[in-house]
Amino acid sequence: MDSQLRDQIPTFGAKPGASGGASLSGGLSSLTSGGGRSAFETLIIILVAVVIIGGTEILLGIFQVPQYIMPKPSQIGMALITEWKFIWPHLVVTICELLIGFAIGASIGFVLAAVITQFPFAEKIVTPYILLLVTTPMLALVPLLVLRFGFGWEPRIIAVALASGPMVMINSATGFRRVDLAKIALARSFGASTLQIFTKIRIPMAMPMIIVGLMVGSIFGLLTTVGAEMVGGAEGLGNRLNYYSSMIRMPQFFAVITLLAIIGISIYVFFFWVGKKWANWEA
Repeated sequence: MDSQLRDQIPTFGAKPGASGGASLSGGLSSLTSGGGRSAFETLIIILVAVVIIGGTEILLGIFQVPQYIMPKPSQIGMALITEWKFIWPHLVVTICELLIGFAIGASIGFVLAAVITQFPFAEKIVTPYILLLVTTPMLALVPLLVLRFGFGWEPRIIAVALASGPMVMINSATGFRRVDLAKIALARSFGASTLQIFTKIRIPMAMPMIIVGLMVGSIFGLLTTVGAEMVGGAEGLGNRLNYYSSMIRMPQFFAVITLLAIIGISIYVFFFWVGKKWANWEA
C-alpha cells in the first residue's frame, strides 16, 4: 500500500542504481559534487576548458575577427579587470534587486502553495491568476510599472517577485501533494493536528520540490532582473549591457555576460548544496 500511495519526487545525491525519482542535478551533478570524481576526470574537465578558451583565442586571431564582432577571451578578461571599478556598483544593484524581489516572491509563493493544498476551494480561486502570471512575460509589464513607480528599484523588484513567485508556488504545491498519504494517516491516528502534519511531515517530505522551485524561481528572477534593467533602468548589469552594446564595446559587453553567467552558476551551486544539506534523506 505504501508503494501505491507514494509518488516519485526529485532526489539530491542519490546513489547510482538507487530507486527513486529523477535527480534534480541530472547530468549536471558532476559540476557540483566532488564524490566519485577522480583526479583524472578533474584534469580532463580543466583540459577541455583550456582547449575551448585557447582554441577560441587562436581561431579569432587567425581569421582576424574584429573585436566589435567577437572579442577574444583575453580581451574579455582584460575588460573585466579594467572596467571592474565601473561595473561592480551595477553588479551590487542587480544582486540587491534580485535578492529583494526573490525573497518577496518566494515568500508569497510558498504561503500560497500551503494555502491551496490545505484548502481546495482557495486553489480554484487562485489558480487562474497564477496561470496568468506564469504565461505573461513580466518584462512586458515593466514600462507600466515604471510609469506608476518611476525609475527606481521598485518596478524591477516587483517584476522579479511576479516572475519568481509562481515558480516557487507551483513546485512547492506539487511537493505538498506528493507526500506519502500513509504517513499522514498514521500521524492522524496518533492525534496530530493539521499544523503538526504540515510542519513535521508535509514540509520535510516536500523539501526536494521546494528547493527545485526556489532554484527555478531564482533563475527566472535573474533573467527578469536583467531584462527589466535593460527596459527601464538607469543602473544594474542590464543597463551596462545596453550601454556597452550602444557604444560597440564588445569586450566590456561580454565581460558583463560573463558576470551574469557566474551569478547563474552560483545560484545553481548554492541550491544544489542546500538540497544536499536539507533533502539528502531522499538518497
